[in-house]
Amino acid sequence: LTIVITGQSTVYTTVEAMKAGAYDYVAKPFNIDEIEELVDRAQRIPIDKKDTSGVLNNNEITSELLTGQSKVMRDIYKAIGRVAETDLTVLIQGESGTGKELVARSIHNHSLRADQQFVAINCAAIPSELMESELFGHEKGAFTGATERKRGKLELASKGTLFLDEIGDMSVRLQSKLLRVLQERQFERLGGHELIKTNMRVIAATHQNLEILIKNSKFRTDLYYRLKVFPINISPLRERREDIPILVEHFLRKGSEEMAVGRKIVDPEVMN
Repeated sequence: LTIVITGQSTVYTTVEAMKAGAYDYVAKPFNIDEIEELVDRAQRIPIDKKDTSGVLNNNEITSELLTGQSKVMRDIYKAIGRVAETDLTVLIQGESGTGKELVARSIHNHSLRADQQFVAINCAAIPSELMESELFGHEKGAFTGATERKRGKLELASKGTLFLDEIGDMSVRLQSKLLRVLQERQFERLGGHELIKTNMRVIAATHQNLEILIKNSKFRTDLYYRLKVFPINISPLRERREDIPILVEHFLRKGSEEMAVGRKIVDPEVMN
């Protein structure tokens, strides 16, 4: 069993260490009591549960999507590393603007499906009467205006990852159809009879409390538990203020590169 201790913590190294079977990944500076507690917990794990067979992948993803070194963010990187190479369904919860899609894309980029499509659909941005066609696709003549066959998001993501953003805004009727797809791994286009098989990996996200929606009969309990196989919760920036200087530096550097201007800096007094 391995506990990685590093002074060069990055999203990539954290995720890859967890994918390789590390029990935990600790960035310097650290509290010695924390290390002792980690070792104590690790020693209580049955030997057949200790997986040290993984090998780090040297093909580093050069453009990481996530930024931050707070404990909250490091825990998210660890979660990504644990779930990325599995096909478990992931439910990402957090307020609007916390980076739920970035987490989803990072899971996809570190997964065995990274060379396949990442297909995203915002369930809150598309009118409910059009959402079914967007998801399932349709055959020519399926409804007024359907002048040709259209492949839906389910079909496009067949071997890759389907990201269902704002899943809490999906109608209950469509939730039932989605649940059946997740159970049977097959579906039909609207107006069609051909069964289309899918091997997609599903990641869902929402800013809403789905348990409250369930109590109000606005979200299916069975779909909730089908999606919440591996939950990830993202805290808002106000609860991880130590990430603000890192994010400021990141966006300044990115903006300078995109605009081809000299490096910009922020007065340290402003950051304090």
